[in-house]
Amino acid sequence: MKKILLIIVLFVLLGFIGFIIFRKDKNILFEPETMTVQVFFNNNLLDPEYSCYKVFSVEREIVRTQGVARAALEQLLQGPSQEEKDQGFYTSLNQGVIIQSLSVVDGIARVDFNDQLEFQVGGSCLVSAIRAQITETLKQFSTVREVVISINGRVEDILQP
Repeated sequence: MKKILLIIVLFVLLGFIGFIIFRKDKNILFEPETMTVQVFFNNNLLDPEYSCYKVFSVEREIVRTQGVARAALEQLLQGPSQEEKDQGFYTSLNQGVIIQSLSVVDGIARVDFNDQLEFQVGGSCLVSAIRAQITETLKQFSTVREVVISINGRVEDILQP
């Protein structure tokens, strides 16, 4: 009886080892595959004159996804890391901004945010900086030629100086 139980355990163990070695999706038990995206921030060291619309890229490693544009924007909304801040990078975007929807059709990326995007935002320079960060982060992708930003579906009266 003990021999039969030992043989069964051995077969189960060998089957599991075979599954690990020969399975098609090697990432089931391992770290997910990643990819690199660019996120664009203002930088007071690279642009000491503060040109408002001038932004600079940093690279972020993310889990590979079909929704890469949204993932890049999510990285943008997280703001610069401490290391990036030490290198002069900063964001013009408010904390608490949420992407409500994002679509890319015929080269036009349409991204809708919550009210927090324009909360207590004033001045043409700040508005230009916010638009530049979002636009350049999305335009890194070959499928995006143009970016339309909206807040709760509104396009016309948003991000006014």
